[in-house]
Order: sequence, then structure tokens, then C-alpha cells
Amino acid sequence: MQQRAREIKVGHDTTETGDGKEHLDRLNENLAKVEDLSKRLVAAMGHRAPADVGLQGPGQDLYLKTGAAYWSEMMSNPGKLLETQAQYWGQTMTQFMEMQSAMAEGKLPLFDDHALDGDKRFANPLWRTHPYFNFVRHQYVMGAEAIRQAVEALDGLEPRDKYRIEFFANQVIELFSPTNYFATNPDALEKAVETEGASLVQGLENLVRDIEAHGGELLPTLADPSAFEVGGNIATSEGAVVYRNRMMELIQYTPTTETVHKTPLVIFPPWINKFYILDLKPQNSLIKWIVDQGYTLFVVSWKNPDEGYEDIGIEDYVQEGYLTVIDEIKQITGEAQINAIGYCIAGTMLNMTLALLKARGDKSVKSATFFTTLTDFANQGEFTPFLQDDFVDAIERQVDQDGVLDSYFMSRTFSYLRSKDLIYGPAVRSYMMGEAPPAFDLLYWNGDSTNLPGKMTVQYLRRLCQGNEFADAGFDLLGETVRLKDVTIPVCAVACETDHIAAWKDSFRGVAGMGARDKTFILSESGHIAGIVNPPSKKKYGHYTNPGVKGAPEEWLETASYNEGSWWPLWEAWLKKRSGKQVAARQPGADGHKILAPAPGTYVKEGKAA
Repeated sequence: MQQRAREIKVGHDTTETGDGKEHLDRLNENLAKVEDLSKRLVAAMGHRAPADVGLQGPGQDLYLKTGAAYWSEMMSNPGKLLETQAQYWGQTMTQFMEMQSAMAEGKLPLFDDHALDGDKRFANPLWRTHPYFNFVRHQYVMGAEAIRQAVEALDGLEPRDKYRIEFFANQVIELFSPTNYFATNPDALEKAVETEGASLVQGLENLVRDIEAHGGELLPTLADPSAFEVGGNIATSEGAVVYRNRMMELIQYTPTTETVHKTPLVIFPPWINKFYILDLKPQNSLIKWIVDQGYTLFVVSWKNPDEGYEDIGIEDYVQEGYLTVIDEIKQITGEAQINAIGYCIAGTMLNMTLALLKARGDKSVKSATFFTTLTDFANQGEFTPFLQDDFVDAIERQVDQDGVLDSYFMSRTFSYLRSKDLIYGPAVRSYMMGEAPPAFDLLYWNGDSTNLPGKMTVQYLRRLCQGNEFADAGFDLLGETVRLKDVTIPVCAVACETDHIAAWKDSFRGVAGMGARDKTFILSESGHIAGIVNPPSKKKYGHYTNPGVKGAPEEWLETASYNEGSWWPLWEAWLKKRSGKQVAARQPGADGHKILAPAPGTYVKEGKAA
């Protein structure tokens, strides 16, 4: 690094020809590009649409509560807080004096700690061998710990408020990591020197691209958008759209076996993202795997709503989505019953639909499977910071203005739950290192998110997440009051051990609250996506099983059996028992239903990631 810096300095001193002049010319050329890109950046940021200020951070009431708690603690126990502050000052001053003393003796002032061992952000050896970076790293460790201790010392707060303060304090800690800033990131500095500033130019181009792509908002692109095509090299399972309305397209997949189980199967994926997470490529496609096991499989592809969908509510998703799909599949296959799968929020709505069918005496659904599904929202888990009135009020104002909740807001919320991996890490690599985003299909799908209808968003947040109506007093739906205990058909639920979106313990409590006597619960290793998209061929993540769903989730896990490999075969054995005898395979369109488009359909491509 020092040698390269000397070469660049020589370039500044050279006025004629030679390597130094070439370095200087390249550097000046890159600086000129930076100036042009800066103008584009300003113009792109000028296109930012106005967003409710309440979506930018917690409401003033949380600051007031925090300030009141701090002041109360100061009055009742001043020594406790002063001790924490003095300890931080003392550590900082001690490090500075030790550094000065070592330098005066001609030694390298290096400080050793293990607080960041294993943190990939600090993998560069210079963090431990270079006095400047070593000092910065150690100061960051002490500052972060001081913030955590100060928050931990606050008493007199409601647990929910304390949790929120801890969350936002951690966001501050992550924001001020020295790796997020060019002058204190050795990787970025080395790259800039090695490339004569070209990495900075490319990084600024990446930054401008992202801001232009998101209408003036900043959200790092996680995957190379040019590397994938929905229906081209991802979402390629063969099938056809056999029904379409304003809410969804219904895809029937082409059989790969001569016979299939008599009872058809449908997957309701979440409408927060697109269904092809279950069909990224043949090797890990749950859709293909299910078809290969001999099932007539249908999958719902939801419409990506625009401003004309502001009045679409939960009742519309149930009536024009779930109930319509069930009727269409019965007509297409000639069967009186189907089996159904609901993933995430679509699993929540499937539960509500099943309770509605129960109230109507309709037995169209024989069994149901739920992937990472919440039905009891008494514990809001990691979403607690965003499910309080300050944020929900702001969302309500935003959808009143726009008609829909733009996909940007949901993407940002999910990203900040894992800000180190989904915000700052990608931003550093893209904007400071000038790296192109990877060709990673999962991250491509993650960036291909959808809008949410205004009415449905408010209903979901107010009545389910905050009010917990479905698990408690009951949810009024299409003329009936539906409750979680009204789900009485056989159910199988799959939750994921490290899921930060639908915590497995909360999923377990929801299943325990169902009225079904026949209940199976499977706990997969890994998270919300990887724990579900876990094909047997990879032999990657195992799963836990335990007969019955009762008691506390911790007790269930303590006595559970661990099983190597994917849960898919275990679940398929459960489904097979409820899917009837073998019949001739059903081809899309063979029943006379018009084929509207080949799979993966047209709705899935609307609003595709740029």
C-alpha cells in the first residue's frame, strides 16, 4: 500500500513522460468522472418522492421516554451513570496515553482485544498490525460497549420500550462502524490506491445507479440484475396459467409422472415477495420436487398492486384469492377436496380462510401445511421496533397518500433487521470498493419485492399484528367471525430455528392454539428462506420432530429428536397419507380450461427488479 502511494506521489511530481505521468493522467481522468457522477447523484436525489417523516425513525415519544428514564436514573442513582461515563472516558484516555508513550519510545502502539474476532468486516490484517487502524478499531469497540452499557442501565421502562431502545442503539453502533467510512476502511483505501481511484469511480457509479433505480432513495442492489431472467434461467418449471383475475394468476404445473395422487395440491406463497423463491433453479426447486413426487400442483402468483389497489383488503385476498382458487382447482380436477400450503403471511390468511370454511360448513380443504407462519401475534419478536403506533401511524399516513405501500419501505424494514449483512456490507462493497453485485439468485429474488395494497396493509398491522384479533376475540371476515381455534382440519407446520421474520416459538404457539386434533410440527435448521428451500440432495440442514404440539416450545424442543437432512421427505410422507390413490396424470388445459400463458405467467414479471 505504501509503495503504491509513493508511486502516485511520484506521478504528481512528474511533468513529462513515464509511468508517473501515466498514473497521474489516470488519476485525473478518474477525478473528472467523479465530478460528472456527482452531478448525476444530485439530480437523482432530487427525484426522491416525499415520504412520511415517521418512517425515518421512532416517534418522539420513545425519545421522551428514554430521556425521562435517563433523568430519573440520574436523580436516583447518579453514581451509576457517572461511573459508566467515567469508565468509558478512562479507557479512551488510557489508550491514547499508551499510544503516545509507545510512539515516543519508537515502538508500534498496538492494542489487542478479541471483541471483533470472526467479524468479516475486520478481517484485514491492518486492523491489528497498523497503529492507525488498530487504534480506530479499539476505540470503536470501547464506544460500542459504552453505548450498550448505557442503554442496559436504563430502568423504569416498559419491556417493549426497552427492547426498541436497544434495537435502535444497535443501529447506531452498526452505522458508526469504521468499516462504513472510506478514511477508516483499509480495504477501500488499498483498493483505491491500487486502481488509481478507479474503484471510487465505479463505486460512485454504483451509488448513482441504485439511487436512480429507487426513485431517489438509497437501497443497495444485492445481486446482479442482468444475470437472471424470470422464466429464462430461474422459475423454469414447466406449466401454464389456467386462471387469472385482478388478484392473482393460477399456475398448473405439467406432471412428470404417469400417475399422480388423486387430491390436488396448491401453494399460496406470500404476496410480499414473488412465488419463484420456490422455483429458483431445478436443483433446489420445491415446485419441481413436489411435481416429481407425483402430485397435481397448482401455485398462486399474486398481482403486484399499483395505485388502483388502495381499497383491496384482507377480505379481497380471501374471496378473490383463496376461495376462488379452491373453486377453480375443484372444477379443473373434478375433485371435491384439495390440500393447501400457505407460506408466511399467506399461511396466516390460509388459516383465516380455513376458519371461514369451517363456519360455512365447507369441507373443500382436506389438509393444510404452513411454512414459517404466524397466527398468534402476542409476541411481535424482532419486528417489535416497527409494530408500534409511531411507525404504524406513519405507514397509515403514507398509504393514505400513495394508495399502496411501496415495496421500498418493506425492503428497507427487512434489511435493517439484518443491517450489517443487508445494508452496510453490500454498501461498502459496492460504493467504496466499486465491486459489482454478485450473480446470486436468492439475493436477486430478495430484491424483486412487491407493493402492498393500502387497506390490506393497515388491516394486517392494526388488527392482526397489534390487535391479535384472530388468536383472541376473533376477526370479522366476509360475514363471519373467525378464530384460530376454528382451524380443525389436519395440519402440518414447518418453522425455522433461526427465522427472524416468523420466530419458531411464536409459530409453535399458533399451532398449539388451533382446534385441530391432528397436528404435526417440524422445526428446520436455518432461517426463513434457507430452512424451507432445503432440498434433500444437498444434505445441508437437519430438522427436529416430536409427536404432538403442546406445552411450551422450549419443552417441545428439549425432548425432540434431531434428524439429518431435509424435512421434505418427512412432510411428503405426511401429505401422501392425505392425498388419495393414484390416478392418470393431469395435463394443464386437458379439462377444457383455456391456457392463458406459459409458466411462470405474466404477473410475476410486473415490477421486476431493475
